[in-house]
Amino acid sequence: MLKNLMDYNLGEEFDQVLLIKQAQLFHTKKGTTYLMFELADKSGSMRANLWDANEDDLAKYPTGNLVAVNGVIDEYQNRPQIKIFSIRPVTESDGYDLSSFVKKAPEASASMKEEINDYVFKILNPTWNRIVRYLLEKWSNKFYTYPAAKTNHHATQAGLAYHTLSMLRDADAISKNYPQVNQSLLFAGCILHDLGKVIEFTGPVATRYTMTGNLLGHLVIGDEEIVLAANELKIDIENEDVVLLRHMVISHHGLPEYGAAKRPALLEAELLHRIDDLDASIYEITKALQETKPGEFSSPIFAQDGRKFYRPKNSELGKIDKLN
Repeated sequence: MLKNLMDYNLGEEFDQVLLIKQAQLFHTKKGTTYLMFELADKSGSMRANLWDANEDDLAKYPTGNLVAVNGVIDEYQNRPQIKIFSIRPVTESDGYDLSSFVKKAPEASASMKEEINDYVFKILNPTWNRIVRYLLEKWSNKFYTYPAAKTNHHATQAGLAYHTLSMLRDADAISKNYPQVNQSLLFAGCILHDLGKVIEFTGPVATRYTMTGNLLGHLVIGDEEIVLAANELKIDIENEDVVLLRHMVISHHGLPEYGAAKRPALLEAELLHRIDDLDASIYEITKALQETKPGEFSSPIFAQDGRKFYRPKNSELGKIDKLN
Protein backbone atom coordinates (compact mmCIF):
# COMPACT_ATOMS: atom_id res chain seq x y z
CA MET A 1 0.00 0.00 0.00
CA LEU A 2 1.37 3.40 -1.02
CA LYS A 3 2.30 5.55 1.97
CA ASN A 4 1.31 9.15 2.48
CA LEU A 5 4.09 11.72 2.66
CA MET A 6 3.90 12.19 6.43
CA ASP A 7 4.10 8.41 7.02
CA TYR A 8 7.73 8.16 5.88
CA ASN A 9 10.47 7.99 8.50
CA LEU A 10 13.76 9.88 8.60
CA GLY A 11 16.19 8.37 6.08
CA GLU A 12 13.48 6.57 4.12
CA GLU A 13 13.57 6.90 0.33
CA PHE A 14 10.36 7.31 -1.65
CA ASP A 15 8.79 7.87 -5.05
CA GLN A 16 5.68 10.04 -4.78
CA VAL A 17 3.46 12.37 -6.75
CA LEU A 18 3.08 15.57 -4.71
CA LEU A 19 1.37 18.94 -4.97
CA ILE A 20 3.43 22.13 -5.18
CA LYS A 21 1.87 24.34 -2.50
CA GLN A 22 4.59 26.95 -2.86
CA ALA A 23 7.67 27.52 -5.00
CA GLN A 24 10.12 30.41 -4.60
CA LEU A 25 13.53 31.14 -6.08
CA PHE A 26 16.21 32.15 -3.57
CA HIS A 27 19.85 33.27 -3.77
CA THR A 28 22.55 31.94 -1.46
CA LYS A 29 25.35 34.09 0.00
CA LYS A 30 27.69 32.47 -2.52
CA GLY A 31 25.56 33.72 -5.40
CA THR A 32 23.98 30.42 -6.39
CA THR A 33 20.22 30.02 -6.72
CA TYR A 34 17.81 27.34 -5.56
CA LEU A 35 14.09 26.63 -5.61
CA MET A 36 12.45 26.21 -2.23
CA PHE A 37 9.31 24.10 -2.48
CA GLU A 38 6.54 23.28 -0.09
CA LEU A 39 5.37 19.89 -1.33
CA ALA A 40 2.25 18.20 -0.05
CA ASP A 41 -0.30 15.45 -0.24
CA LYS A 42 -3.47 14.90 1.79
CA SER A 43 -1.44 13.98 4.90
CA GLY A 44 0.53 17.22 5.15
CA SER A 45 3.45 19.11 3.64
CA MET A 46 7.25 19.33 3.79
CA ARG A 47 9.89 21.71 2.57
CA ALA A 48 12.22 20.63 -0.26
CA ASN A 49 15.05 22.43 -2.06
CA LEU A 50 16.05 22.08 -5.71
CA TRP A 51 19.64 23.28 -5.93
CA ASP A 52 21.24 25.16 -8.84
CA ALA A 53 17.79 26.11 -10.11
CA ASN A 54 16.96 29.16 -12.21
CA GLU A 55 14.01 31.19 -13.54
CA ASP A 56 13.29 28.50 -16.12
CA ASP A 57 12.88 25.94 -13.34
CA LEU A 58 10.54 28.28 -11.48
CA ALA A 59 8.39 28.51 -14.61
CA LYS A 60 8.58 24.73 -15.03
CA TYR A 61 7.28 24.05 -11.52
CA PRO A 62 4.46 26.55 -10.81
CA THR A 63 2.46 26.58 -7.60
CA GLY A 64 -0.64 24.40 -7.83
CA ASN A 65 0.86 21.78 -10.15
CA LEU A 66 1.76 18.16 -9.45
CA VAL A 67 5.28 16.72 -9.58
CA ALA A 68 6.72 13.22 -9.42
CA VAL A 69 9.50 13.18 -6.83
CA ASN A 70 12.17 10.65 -6.00
CA GLY A 71 13.86 11.59 -2.75
CA VAL A 72 14.61 10.80 0.87
CA ILE A 73 13.27 12.20 4.13
CA ASP A 74 16.03 14.34 5.58
CA GLU A 75 16.10 16.74 8.52
CA TYR A 76 16.90 20.44 8.78
CA GLN A 77 16.75 22.42 12.03
CA ASN A 78 14.91 19.52 13.69
CA ARG A 79 12.17 19.47 11.04
CA PRO A 80 11.63 16.85 8.35
CA GLN A 81 12.64 17.96 4.88
CA ILE A 82 12.76 16.27 1.49
CA LYS A 83 16.13 15.78 -0.17
CA ILE A 84 15.30 15.64 -3.87
CA PHE A 85 17.10 13.10 -6.09
CA SER A 86 14.92 13.72 -9.15
CA ILE A 87 11.77 15.66 -9.97
CA ARG A 88 9.55 16.03 -13.04
CA PRO A 89 6.23 17.72 -13.83
CA VAL A 90 3.10 15.56 -13.86
CA THR A 91 0.72 16.16 -16.75
CA GLU A 92 -3.03 15.70 -17.12
CA SER A 93 -2.43 12.55 -19.16
CA ASP A 94 -0.99 10.92 -16.02
CA GLY A 95 -4.56 10.84 -14.70
CA TYR A 96 -4.17 12.28 -11.20
CA ASP A 97 -6.98 14.15 -9.45
CA LEU A 98 -5.58 17.39 -8.00
CA SER A 99 -8.16 17.53 -5.20
CA SER A 100 -6.98 14.20 -3.79
CA PHE A 101 -3.67 15.84 -2.80
CA VAL A 102 -5.29 18.47 -0.58
CA LYS A 103 -5.46 17.92 3.17
CA LYS A 104 -9.05 18.05 4.39
CA ALA A 105 -10.66 19.09 7.67
CA PRO A 106 -11.30 16.14 10.02
CA GLU A 107 -15.09 16.56 9.83
CA ALA A 108 -17.26 16.30 6.72
CA SER A 109 -18.58 19.55 5.26
CA ALA A 110 -22.17 18.28 5.30
CA SER A 111 -22.12 17.49 9.02
CA MET A 112 -20.39 20.79 9.85
CA LYS A 113 -22.98 22.70 7.84
CA GLU A 114 -25.78 20.99 9.76
CA GLU A 115 -24.23 21.81 13.14
CA ILE A 116 -23.45 25.42 12.19
CA ASN A 117 -27.08 25.82 11.09
CA ASP A 118 -28.14 24.57 14.54
CA TYR A 119 -26.20 27.47 16.03
CA VAL A 120 -27.84 29.89 13.60
CA PHE A 121 -31.20 28.90 15.11
CA LYS A 122 -29.83 30.01 18.50
CA ILE A 123 -29.20 33.55 17.22
CA LEU A 124 -32.39 35.08 18.58
CA ASN A 125 -31.80 38.68 17.51
CA PRO A 126 -33.68 39.00 14.17
CA THR A 127 -31.19 41.45 12.61
CA TRP A 128 -28.17 39.29 13.30
CA ASN A 129 -30.03 36.13 12.36
CA ARG A 130 -31.14 37.51 8.98
CA ILE A 131 -27.68 38.82 8.09
CA VAL A 132 -25.95 35.58 9.11
CA ARG A 133 -28.43 33.45 7.17
CA TYR A 134 -28.14 35.67 4.10
CA LEU A 135 -24.32 35.55 4.04
CA LEU A 136 -24.08 31.82 4.74
CA GLU A 137 -26.45 31.19 1.85
CA LYS A 138 -24.63 33.64 -0.44
CA TRP A 139 -21.21 32.09 0.16
CA SER A 140 -22.21 28.53 1.05
CA ASN A 141 -20.10 26.69 -1.52
CA LYS A 142 -16.90 28.54 -0.69
CA PHE A 143 -17.52 28.77 3.07
CA TYR A 144 -17.65 24.97 3.38
CA THR A 145 -14.65 24.23 1.14
CA TYR A 146 -12.15 27.09 1.68
CA PRO A 147 -9.26 27.02 4.16
CA ALA A 148 -9.02 29.38 7.14
CA ALA A 149 -5.44 30.32 6.26
CA LYS A 150 -2.81 30.04 3.55
CA THR A 151 -0.16 28.30 5.65
CA ASN A 152 -0.95 28.59 9.37
CA HIS A 153 -3.95 27.44 11.38
CA HIS A 154 -6.67 25.35 9.68
CA ALA A 155 -4.97 25.65 6.28
CA THR A 156 -6.95 22.69 4.94
CA GLN A 157 -9.89 22.13 2.65
CA ALA A 158 -13.00 23.13 4.65
CA GLY A 159 -10.69 24.52 7.34
CA LEU A 160 -12.72 27.74 7.44
CA ALA A 161 -15.90 25.89 8.40
CA TYR A 162 -14.02 23.65 10.84
CA HIS A 163 -12.39 26.64 12.58
CA THR A 164 -15.78 28.40 12.73
CA LEU A 165 -17.51 25.37 14.19
CA SER A 166 -14.76 24.80 16.75
CA MET A 167 -15.13 28.41 17.87
CA LEU A 168 -18.91 28.06 18.12
CA ARG A 169 -18.50 25.03 20.38
CA ASP A 170 -16.11 27.00 22.61
CA ALA A 171 -18.43 30.03 22.58
CA ASP A 172 -21.38 27.84 23.54
CA ALA A 173 -19.58 26.46 26.59
CA ILE A 174 -18.19 29.83 27.70
CA SER A 175 -21.49 31.70 27.33
CA LYS A 176 -23.25 29.09 29.47
CA ASN A 177 -20.78 29.83 32.26
CA TYR A 178 -21.18 33.62 31.95
CA PRO A 179 -24.86 34.62 31.71
CA GLN A 180 -23.93 38.27 31.11
CA VAL A 181 -22.67 37.34 27.62
CA ASN A 182 -25.05 37.96 24.73
CA GLN A 183 -24.93 34.49 23.22
CA SER A 184 -26.66 35.55 20.00
CA LEU A 185 -24.07 38.24 19.28
CA LEU A 186 -21.19 35.92 20.14
CA PHE A 187 -22.51 33.17 17.85
CA ALA A 188 -23.10 35.64 15.01
CA GLY A 189 -19.55 36.98 15.45
CA CYS A 190 -18.05 33.48 15.39
CA ILE A 191 -19.83 32.64 12.13
CA LEU A 192 -18.97 35.89 10.33
CA HIS A 193 -15.57 36.78 11.76
CA ASP A 194 -13.59 35.08 8.96
CA LEU A 195 -16.24 35.07 6.23
CA GLY A 196 -14.15 37.56 4.24
CA LYS A 197 -11.68 34.76 3.55
CA VAL A 198 -13.98 33.42 0.84
CA ILE A 199 -12.88 36.51 -1.13
CA GLU A 200 -9.41 36.94 0.39
CA PHE A 201 -8.19 33.50 -0.81
CA THR A 202 -8.20 31.72 -4.16
CA GLY A 203 -9.48 28.39 -2.83
CA PRO A 204 -8.36 25.19 -1.09
CA VAL A 205 -5.82 24.01 -3.71
CA ALA A 206 -2.43 25.80 -3.58
CA THR A 207 -4.08 28.66 -1.70
CA ARG A 208 -2.97 32.17 -2.60
CA TYR A 209 -4.17 35.66 -1.75
CA THR A 210 -6.37 37.35 -4.32
CA MET A 211 -5.69 40.92 -5.39
CA THR A 212 -8.62 42.03 -3.21
CA GLY A 213 -7.33 39.93 -0.33
CA ASN A 214 -3.88 41.46 -0.54
CA LEU A 215 -5.15 45.04 -0.72
CA LEU A 216 -8.05 44.89 1.75
CA GLY A 217 -7.81 41.80 3.99
CA HIS A 218 -10.62 39.65 5.32
CA LEU A 219 -11.67 41.99 8.16
CA VAL A 220 -12.46 44.84 5.77
CA ILE A 221 -14.02 42.43 3.28
CA GLY A 222 -16.19 40.84 5.99
CA ASP A 223 -17.35 44.23 7.22
CA GLU A 224 -18.30 45.22 3.68
CA GLU A 225 -20.27 41.98 3.25
CA ILE A 226 -22.31 42.79 6.36
CA VAL A 227 -23.14 46.24 4.97
CA LEU A 228 -24.07 44.81 1.57
CA ALA A 229 -26.26 42.19 3.23
CA ALA A 230 -28.01 44.80 5.38
CA ASN A 231 -28.71 46.94 2.32
CA GLU A 232 -30.05 43.95 0.41
CA LEU A 233 -32.29 43.01 3.34
CA LYS A 234 -33.49 46.63 3.75
CA ILE A 235 -31.95 46.89 7.21
CA ASP A 236 -30.72 50.34 8.26
CA ILE A 237 -26.92 50.17 8.51
CA GLU A 238 -27.06 52.82 11.26
CA ASN A 239 -29.12 50.41 13.35
CA GLU A 240 -27.19 49.64 16.55
CA ASP A 241 -27.44 45.89 15.98
CA VAL A 242 -25.71 46.23 12.60
CA VAL A 243 -22.97 48.41 14.07
CA LEU A 244 -22.37 45.93 16.90
CA LEU A 245 -22.05 43.05 14.42
CA ARG A 246 -19.64 45.05 12.26
CA HIS A 247 -17.56 45.82 15.34
CA MET A 248 -17.31 42.10 16.12
CA VAL A 249 -15.71 41.49 12.73
CA ILE A 250 -13.36 44.47 12.49
CA SER A 251 -12.00 44.03 16.04
CA HIS A 252 -11.53 40.26 16.25
CA HIS A 253 -7.74 40.40 15.71
CA GLY A 254 -7.49 42.29 18.98
CA LEU A 255 -4.75 44.81 18.25
CA PRO A 256 -4.07 47.17 15.32
CA GLU A 257 -0.62 45.64 14.81
CA TYR A 258 -2.36 42.31 14.19
CA GLY A 259 -4.80 43.79 11.69
CA ALA A 260 -7.70 44.93 13.89
CA ALA A 261 -9.35 48.15 12.68
CA LYS A 262 -10.48 48.80 16.28
CA ARG A 263 -9.68 47.15 19.60
CA PRO A 264 -12.59 45.16 21.04
CA ALA A 265 -14.99 47.47 22.88
CA LEU A 266 -17.73 44.93 23.64
CA LEU A 267 -17.58 42.03 26.08
CA GLU A 268 -18.61 39.71 23.25
CA ALA A 269 -15.97 41.19 20.90
CA GLU A 270 -13.25 40.59 23.50
CA LEU A 271 -14.46 37.01 23.92
CA LEU A 272 -14.55 36.49 20.16
CA HIS A 273 -10.94 37.65 19.87
CA ARG A 274 -9.82 35.34 22.66
CA ILE A 275 -11.76 32.33 21.34
CA ASP A 276 -10.33 32.88 17.86
CA ASP A 277 -6.80 33.09 19.24
CA LEU A 278 -7.37 30.03 21.47
CA ASP A 279 -8.60 27.83 18.62
CA ALA A 280 -5.83 28.94 16.25
CA SER A 281 -3.16 28.43 18.93
CA ILE A 282 -4.34 24.94 19.87
CA TYR A 283 -4.36 23.95 16.20
CA GLU A 284 -0.86 25.31 15.53
CA ILE A 285 0.68 23.78 18.66
CA THR A 286 -0.99 20.43 18.02
CA LYS A 287 0.31 20.40 14.43
CA ALA A 288 3.85 21.15 15.62
CA LEU A 289 3.71 18.43 18.28
CA GLN A 290 2.53 15.89 15.70
CA GLU A 291 5.81 16.51 13.88
CA THR A 292 7.80 16.14 17.13
CA LYS A 293 9.10 12.94 18.70
CA PRO A 294 8.08 12.19 22.32
CA GLY A 295 10.67 13.55 24.73
CA GLU A 296 11.74 16.36 22.38
CA PHE A 297 10.83 20.00 21.71
CA SER A 298 9.02 21.13 18.59
CA SER A 299 10.49 23.50 16.05
CA PRO A 300 9.88 27.19 16.85
CA ILE A 301 6.31 28.19 16.05
CA PHE A 302 6.29 31.60 14.37
CA ALA A 303 2.72 32.45 15.43
CA GLN A 304 3.61 31.61 19.05
CA ASP A 305 6.45 34.14 19.26
CA GLY A 306 8.95 31.55 18.11
CA ARG A 307 8.44 29.37 21.17
CA LYS A 308 9.19 25.63 21.16
CA PHE A 309 6.76 23.21 22.80
CA TYR A 310 7.72 19.99 24.55
CA ARG A 311 6.06 16.70 23.70
CA PRO A 312 6.07 14.55 26.87
CA LYS A 313 7.03 10.89 26.73
CA ASN A 314 3.74 10.05 28.46
CA SER A 315 2.06 7.46 26.23
CA GLU A 316 -1.39 8.89 27.04
CA LEU A 317 -0.56 11.77 24.71
CA GLY A 318 -0.26 9.41 21.76
CA LYS A 319 -3.77 10.37 20.69
CA ILE A 320 -2.35 13.66 19.43
CA ASP A 321 -1.19 11.81 16.30
CA LYS A 322 -4.77 10.88 15.47
CA LEU A 323 -5.91 14.50 15.35
CA ASN A 324 -6.10 16.56 12.15
